[in-house]
Amino acid sequence: MKSITITAGDAGQRVDRYILKTFDKMPKSLMFKEIRKKNIKVNKKRCAPEQILNQGDVLELYLKDDVLHEKTKYYDFLKAGTKLDIIYEDENIVLINKEIGVLCHPDGRDYTDNLVARLKRYLYEKGEWSPDSSSFTPSLANRLDRNTGGIVIAAKNSASLKTLNTKLKSREIDKYYLAVVHGKMPQPGETLTAYLTKDERKNKVSVSEQEQPGSKKIITRYSVLDYYPDASLLEIKLLTGRTHQIRAHLAHVGHPLFGDGKYGENKGRYRQALYSYKLIFDFSDENNLSYLDKKEFQAKNIKLLTDYKERKFI
Repeated sequence: MKSITITAGDAGQRVDRYILKTFDKMPKSLMFKEIRKKNIKVNKKRCAPEQILNQGDVLELYLKDDVLHEKTKYYDFLKAGTKLDIIYEDENIVLINKEIGVLCHPDGRDYTDNLVARLKRYLYEKGEWSPDSSSFTPSLANRLDRNTGGIVIAAKNSASLKTLNTKLKSREIDKYYLAVVHGKMPQPGETLTAYLTKDERKNKVSVSEQEQPGSKKIITRYSVLDYYPDASLLEIKLLTGRTHQIRAHLAHVGHPLFGDGKYGENKGRYRQALYSYKLIFDFSDENNLSYLDKKEFQAKNIKLLTDYKERKFI
């Protein structure tokens, strides 16, 4: 006898299809026969092959063990790590505090352990999602560089992903960063405007005061939170969202980030002092995520702040 409680990830499937997918030694003819004989039940009641299973249903199979051998499932994402610092979660989204050094998505060198794979493993082991029973794959709505830590927004369903993508594009999700830069900023706060040109081949950008062929306008607002004689701690709000915007823009005005081996003074070192620490949802209309409107979420235990206070960047 086998008893299975249906999870959210397996809900919505027909009884016959779920059984054939789950047990690799179950002949189809035997399954139909045992359903007719009431040896296969749902919630202790007679079921039909086409009956839809719901979350929490209990499927019972009063059959011999030799036909109740479950298929061995193998998924790449189960090789991913299990460490996830979750700031907030509901039925639609997950806000994850990504640690420095973790990729958001797989690349050619690091395929199995990345943030989206950890998210899949987390939701799969919770029983909220399975690649066998859902056409949607949990996805990240924004991304951060490997060596930038902070908040990444993940969607649990297609409707939420669509809304998040739209609102990020229309700047209705405000993202705030912390950065430690070389030198003392000349103003306590300022909105910087320039033009950014991307070199796809080198994966690097350049910034100029004047518009160039192929360039895009960038707007970066900063406020100084603290000074050392040779460093400044900034809060930054992006008013445009371009590749490497903060790093390149601040380097362009003479205040590169500490540890930035691409745009700063630490050539070859890629641990830039940058952290996406706060999000504010600021929607202009009603949508399926309206319950998040005007809510603010902030990461905790930010190592960048500890390092700054201990002058580890200096």
